[in-house]
Parts: sequence; C-alpha cells; structure tokens
Amino acid sequence: MLTALAKAATRRPMTVMLVWLLMLLLGFGIGTRVFEDLTATVEEVPGSESVRAEELIGELAPDGATVTGVVAGTDVDDATVRAQVGRAVADLRRHPGIAQVPDPYTAEGLRADDGRALLIPVTLKGGLDDDDEEETVGDAADRIAEIDAAPQVYASGGPLLGVQMGGRAQEDVAKAELITLPAVLVLLLLIFGGLRAALLPLIVTVGGVAGAFLTLYGFSQVTDISVYAVQIVTMLGLGLAVDYALLLVVRFREERRTTDDVAEAVRRTVARAGRTVLFSGLTVAVSLAGLTVFPSPFLRSMGLAASAVVVVDMLAALTLLPALLTRFGHRIRPAKSERGGALFARLARFSAARRLTVLGTVGAGLVVLALPAFGMHTAVGDARSLPRGTEARGLYDTVADHYPQGTAISPVRVVLRPGTDPDCEPRFRALPGIAAASARTFDDGTRVLELTPEGHVDGPAATRLVREIRELRGDEPVEVTGVAAKLVDFQSSLASRAPWAVAVVLLGITALLFAFTGSLLIPLRTIATTLLSLGAALGAVTWVFQDGHLASWLGGEGLGALNLTAPPLIAAIAFGLAMDYELFILARMREEYEATGDAAGSVVEGLRRSGRVVSSAALLLAVVFAGFMTGGFSPILQIGLGLTLAVLVDATVVRMLLVPATMSLLGRRAWWAPAPLRRLHGRIGVREESAETPQRQYAG
Repeated sequence: MLTALAKAATRRPMTVMLVWLLMLLLGFGIGTRVFEDLTATVEEVPGSESVRAEELIGELAPDGATVTGVVAGTDVDDATVRAQVGRAVADLRRHPGIAQVPDPYTAEGLRADDGRALLIPVTLKGGLDDDDEEETVGDAADRIAEIDAAPQVYASGGPLLGVQMGGRAQEDVAKAELITLPAVLVLLLLIFGGLRAALLPLIVTVGGVAGAFLTLYGFSQVTDISVYAVQIVTMLGLGLAVDYALLLVVRFREERRTTDDVAEAVRRTVARAGRTVLFSGLTVAVSLAGLTVFPSPFLRSMGLAASAVVVVDMLAALTLLPALLTRFGHRIRPAKSERGGALFARLARFSAARRLTVLGTVGAGLVVLALPAFGMHTAVGDARSLPRGTEARGLYDTVADHYPQGTAISPVRVVLRPGTDPDCEPRFRALPGIAAASARTFDDGTRVLELTPEGHVDGPAATRLVREIRELRGDEPVEVTGVAAKLVDFQSSLASRAPWAVAVVLLGITALLFAFTGSLLIPLRTIATTLLSLGAALGAVTWVFQDGHLASWLGGEGLGALNLTAPPLIAAIAFGLAMDYELFILARMREEYEATGDAAGSVVEGLRRSGRVVSSAALLLAVVFAGFMTGGFSPILQIGLGLTLAVLVDATVVRMLLVPATMSLLGRRAWWAPAPLRRLHGRIGVREESAETPQRQYAG
C-alpha cells in the first residue's frame, strides 16, 4: 500500500495536490458550518434513569426551553428602567414563538432584595422546529439587549447558551490558529534552517485542519457535536499533521544524502518512515477508539470524529507531502551529517549505565506528581467554566451577586409515579442539603418534586442528594433527574465501561506494537512507562484546576472539580500520542538491532538518530496545545494543559531516560517473543526498512 501511495504521489504530484486543494476548499467552505450547530450538553447517557425521567416530564409538561435575561447594576425601580423593561416584556409576550414572560416586578423572586437586579425568564412554546426555535431565541436575546437604561444586561441559558458557546468556540479556534501557525513556522525554521523545508509541514497542517472541519461537519449531520469537541479535534488534527510531516521531511533530507533522484528519495521516505507514520496513526486511532465503548453520545462521537481526523492527517502525510516533496524537494537541502544527536546518545548511555537509579528516581517522581489524581472529582460544570466577559458568565456572576444562593440553580427533580407511597415525599423533603422545595401534580397523578440543593448545581450536596433519594426510595416507582442526576449517571457509566475501554485500548496497542517490533515485552514495557507520564499529567491538572493552584496564571480558576469529560479525553489522546513517540524511537532501535545484532548499541544509536525528531515533534505539539488554551474555556484549559504536560513529560523524561534504562535492563530479552508468536510476526509483521547499508556496524 505504501509503495502504491509513493508511486502515485511521485508520478502525478499535481493531481494529488489538486485533490487536496479541493479538500481545503471544502473544509474551509463547508466544514466551518459545524460552528452553527454545536451543543453545550455532553453529560446525558441514553437510556439512563435521568434521561427517562426527563422525557416523562417533557411528555407531561411539553413546555419549551427557557432563556433568561438579567438587568442589573442600577436601581431597577428607576422610572426609565421600569419603562424599558415593561416595553421589552410586552414585546416578548407578543412574539409568536414565546409562551410566557412573567412581570419581573410582581412575580416572586425575580426582583433582587437589594433592588439592583431583575430576572426576566422567557419560556418558549413547545413543539417549535429547530429553525423557529433558533429565530425565537435570537429575537428574545436581541430584545433584551435593547434595554440600555442599566449598565449590566445579559441574556443566556437554554438553547441560547449553545449558540453563544458555538460563536465563542469559533472565535477561540481562529485565535488559536492565528497564534499557533506562525509559532509553528518559526520553530520549523529553527529545526530545518530553511524556509522551503519549514513550509511543507505547515501546508500539510493546513490540510489537516481543513480535513478536521470537514470531518466534524460530517459527524454533525448524524450526531450532536459538543461546543468544545470541535476545539479538541481541531487541536489534535493540527498537532498530528505537524508531527507526521516533520518525521517524513527529516527522513527525506536523510535520503537525499544518498541519492540525487528526488522521486527515488520520496519513494524511499514513504516506504520506510511512512511505515512509522502509518503505525503511529493507527495507535492513536486505537487509543481514541476506546472512547466508543462508553454509552455517552459525546464520548462516542469524540472517539469516532477524532479517529477520523487522525486518518485524514495520516493520509495527508502519506499523499500530499510526498507530492509536495516530488514537486519542490529539489530545493530542500539534504541533511548535513549522519553523526548528529550526541546529546541524546549521552542521555542513553547515562540511563543505561545507571538504569536502576534512573528507574527508581524518575519512576518515584512521576508517581508523586500523579498523587493529586487520586483525589480527583468531576462535575458537569456551570458558567464559571467560561471566561469572564461572555454573556453566560455575566449572567451567572450577576445572579450570584444579587440573589440568594440557589437562585437559577437547576433543581433535583424527583418523579413520583402513581402508586408511590405517600410517605416518600416527606422523607425526601427532610433530607439534608436542600435549600428550597416545591411540587407539581399532573392530571395522571404523577407528582414532580423539585428540590433545590445547596451549593452548585452539580456540587457534592447535589450529587449526594441524588444518591440518597435513590437509596431511600427502595422499590417505589420513583425516578430522579436534573443536572446532578445526569452527572451521577454519567459517572456510573464511566465506571462500568472503563474496564472494557481499557481492555480495547491495551489489546489494540499491544497487537500493533507487536506487529511493528516482533517483541512481546516491548509493548508491556511501553504501556507501563506511558501510564506513568499519563498519571503525572492528570495529577498536575487536578492540582491546578480542581485545587486552584496557579490556575489564574493560565487564565482559569479552581472550580473544586474537573469537567467530567476532561479525564477520559486526556487519557485517550495522551496515551495515543505517547505511542507516537515510542514508535519514532523504536523504529530506529529496531533498524539498528536488525543491522548489527547489538542490543545495547541499538538503544544508544536509536535514540541518537530519533531523539531530535521526537523532541522537536513534542515541542511543536505542545505549542499547538498551548495555543488552544488562550481562549480561557475551562474544559479546554484542562485538556490542553493535560495534553501539553503529557507530551512534554513523555517525550523528555520517559522516552529519553526511562526508555533507554528499561531497554538496557531487558537487553536482548527486549526483542523476545515465544516461538509461535515469532513465526506469526514473520508472516504478518511490518517493520520500517533500513535506509542505510545492511549490516552496518555500530560505532559506539
């Protein structure tokens, strides 16, 4: 397959480039429409108790969604404010898509006790189609915004929140690309020392971003795409495109040292380093495929979309880049010398000579960094996840400043079906941690009890209340829903499916690494060292964004919990990326070992020849992830920091110290496999071919 791709790229480079130009136009022309249809809801698990109860309430009371406005920062009893609010309420009531707008001056609880804030809840009619709902929401927000007699006027909530977050996501992605692409170009210039070689990975990167947009748009037609899934997938697509292109351009420059025929150098590059790119892409895709095991539509769609983007990046590196190299490669200077990487060789020798000390010291240090992760808490998150200055954050902060705790907090909703023991409701109301309670009875006898928890909508008090009600109800026909209940169900689904997800990923990674190396021990060693860097990254994210240490330095704040999707996404993506660097190094080590049979020498030589590529790729990827952290959206900050630290720790401490130490400890046994597996590998194994003269002796 790789040979066929190389031949196609070298024989018809212009055709290949035109195909990718079409991809570029489609990606930035059609693919960017994904920002128009994003959802802010990620915590629902289909078929769970909370979803069933919510659907029942929707059938009993088919009201539409609610958009909330707030007017604050002045005396709301001022005549001008009263007049403007009154006209706005009257106009909203006349709107054909709006069911109800209470008078904020007479309805209980809408006027703040300090007289400096008003809440304006706008309930839409039920049964509106998507277009009518979008138009109604926009009209409501625009009309509330016309109130200019007060300095603070915000509107958000319900479907309006998704629209606002989608717009913010698009701005953040554009900002990140504006920061990241020039920074990546500067680093590529420093790495290659020439503009032509630096531009080629950047062109492939732009193609990867276009492919990411187009892939996300395709998935948005069949499933919901989260507002920050688009940022994560774009971030991943951009970063991997740079990594793969970097590896191939470095190898192309090496091949140019042995041949003046550019097309031949391209074919050798794809046939040899292309195998590493292929396996790297597959390992990342397998890691992300673990997300599809979970019943959450968000995690499942994230796994599928991100895996598809990895495949797009892989195809761009194996088709577009060879075509570009064929057309412009004669202008790229060959690599100067084969004998570079002295620093990485010294690191390998140091780790090999002091392998037990390195293993003990580095391993203990990574375990210490991982300790905060054992106290990790997760939450759905509220408007505090958004940066200050956004509409939703303005509404949240204003309500918090002027209204009692629990105002506008989504309650825990308890559905008591007909036949429920009458004593259940008093027992539920008597539970601790309840700030307010109300109830509503429907025509069929179903009663819905709304319990407003103390603290945050998904805080410890709210989730504890959900669990206590479910434990207290016994066999009674009682179901619990609300944001806190959805969080509990999401956490439960993660816990029940996590072993299966881990099994899928570990078995897939083990099979791929075995096919690549022919060893049974290397996959096990790789998984163990990768888990150390992953644990350290999760521990650091918990310490910063849950506990609040240094969070303000990154534009965030300590929220007492991580976003519920951050840990599984960090784990899946970081694990796959770590396999990338492992394969970059193993490819060179395997090549040396097969050429010389020297187990110790192959470790030193392999790290010498791959260390610069791995370090450069990690630095570029870290710059990409850091660029996406400039938006200030807390889930992206958490995931961005986790991936940045995981990549840097893995590419430096793990790959430069632990890998040579463990490989040295294993010696020739590192490449061991039982005889049946050796025969299997002989039939199905795939390895990178040597670019050098066979049986080259190791020069220590």
